[in-house]
Amino acid sequence: MTSTATEARDPQFGLALVGAAVAVVIWGASGVLINKIDMGGLAIAVYRFWIYAIVLVLWMRTRGIRVTRELMRNTAAGGIALGLDVALFFSAVKETTIVNATVISALQPVLVGAVAWRFFGERVRSRDIFLAAMAIVATLVVVAAGTDQAEWNLFGDLLAVGSVIAWSGYFVFSKASRGVVTSSEYTLGTALWTCLITTPLAMAFGQDLSWPSATNWAWLIVLALSAGVFGHVVMNWSLVRIPLWLGSTLTLLIPVSAATLAWIFLDQALTVVQVVAMVAVIATLALLVSGQTMEQKAPVAEPL
Repeated sequence: MTSTATEARDPQFGLALVGAAVAVVIWGASGVLINKIDMGGLAIAVYRFWIYAIVLVLWMRTRGIRVTRELMRNTAAGGIALGLDVALFFSAVKETTIVNATVISALQPVLVGAVAWRFFGERVRSRDIFLAAMAIVATLVVVAAGTDQAEWNLFGDLLAVGSVIAWSGYFVFSKASRGVVTSSEYTLGTALWTCLITTPLAMAFGQDLSWPSATNWAWLIVLALSAGVFGHVVMNWSLVRIPLWLGSTLTLLIPVSAATLAWIFLDQALTVVQVVAMVAVIATLALLVSGQTMEQKAPVAEPL
C-alpha cells in the first residue's frame, strides 16, 4: 500500500493536524486524572471504558448506527491492542512516576515509523527523521532526569514498555481501518473490545470493582469523557487524514502535558534538565509540523 497524492493533499489536513495535537495533550492529562482516583489501575480502566463505551453506544444510536457482529470483527485487532495498552498503562502509572510512564509510552514513533514505511508506503524526509529523533532524545532526557524521584519503580517502567508496544499496534490498526469502518465506528468498536479485555483481567488480578465513591465517580466521568470519548474520537478521525508517522510523532507532546500538569496539581518535582528537555520537544515538533504544513501548501506537478 502506498500513499497517494490525493491522500497527502486531504483538504482537512490542517484541521486533522490540530485535532491530533489537541488529542495528545488531553491524553497527557489522563495520568494526572488517574492519580486522583483512589482505585486500582485496572479497576479504573474497567469503569472508565464502560462509561466511555456506553456514551458512544448512545451517541451512535442517535445516528442510526448499532453494534453488529461485523463491526466488532472489523475493530477486533485495534480493540485488543487498545485493551492491552490500557491495562498496562493504567497499572504503570500506579507503580512509577507519571512522567516516566507517559514518556515511555510516547516513544511509539520508533515502532510506528517502521510500520508506516513498510505497510503504508509513507516516505519520511531526512529533515523530518532528524527532528523526530531529536524529539525522542529529548523525551529520553526527561526519563533519565526523573529516575531519582521517590515514585520511580523499575516494574512500573517495564509495564510502560509493554504498553507502548500495544499502543503502537492501536495506531497502526486505526490507520488501516480507513475504507473498512468510519472513524466513529472504529472508536465505538475498540471501546467495547477494551471493556471485554480489561474487565476479566481486573477480576483475575483481584482488583476491587466495588461501587466507586462519589469523588471517584466524578473523576472517572471526567476521565472517560475527556481522554476517552473526545481524545479517541478526534485522534481516530485525524489519523486517516495525516501520515501515520506524523500522528505518532505528535504523541511526544503527551509527556510535556503530563509533566506540566503533574507539577501543577500533584506537586511532582520538575528539574531544570526536564524543563529544558520538554522545551526541546515542543520546539522540534513545532518545526516538524511547520515543515509538513508548508509541504501540503506547495504545488504538486500533475502527471502528464
